[in-house]
Amino acid sequence: MSASVKPERDFYLDGQLLIAMPGMGDPRFARAVIYVCAHSADGAMGIIINQRAPNISFTELLEQLNIVPPQDRIRLPSGMTAMAVYLGGPVETGRGFVLHSADYFKAESTLPIDESVCLTATIDILRDIAKGSGPDKALLALGYAGWAPGQLENEIHTNGWLNCPADPELIFDPEVDRKYTRALNRLGIDPIRLVNDSGHA
Repeated sequence: MSASVKPERDFYLDGQLLIAMPGMGDPRFARAVIYVCAHSADGAMGIIINQRAPNISFTELLEQLNIVPPQDRIRLPSGMTAMAVYLGGPVETGRGFVLHSADYFKAESTLPIDESVCLTATIDILRDIAKGSGPDKALLALGYAGWAPGQLENEIHTNGWLNCPADPELIFDPEVDRKYTRALNRLGIDPIRLVNDSGHA
């Protein structure tokens, strides 16, 4: 890669976390932490990692997709019945996206984002998880967050988002409610100060 290309590429945030600022105008993104899966001149795409889907469990989703019939629910690998389903964002909410550890890879359908996190959006990964042959760590989200060209850069410029390097431990942390605070702590920011300081010139 030539030196002239690198500075522009450095601005792209794939593999980073976006953290919603208190003044975020869109209530769908209030206190959201988003893992950025793709970011280029063509726009950006990410998965909200700290909003649980309120009315569906992983096992119910498997049943709805006819991956696991109700009578086979008892055979699911341990931990699967407790696996959460997340609201990944407002785009394509009927489609599942799985962020997962890099130990699982399907050449035709897995997108490596960095050395430790990948994205797979086919039904095969759900079948493999149900069989116990899926990735070591996984986060299943319905839908995603998307930005048109230049839109994310503009939202960052107008203080809609902070960003920081991602950490698989934070992405896959089962304690969903602490992800926002943990992400801010990575930047050395106390969430209480952030709320108090917002809105001051």
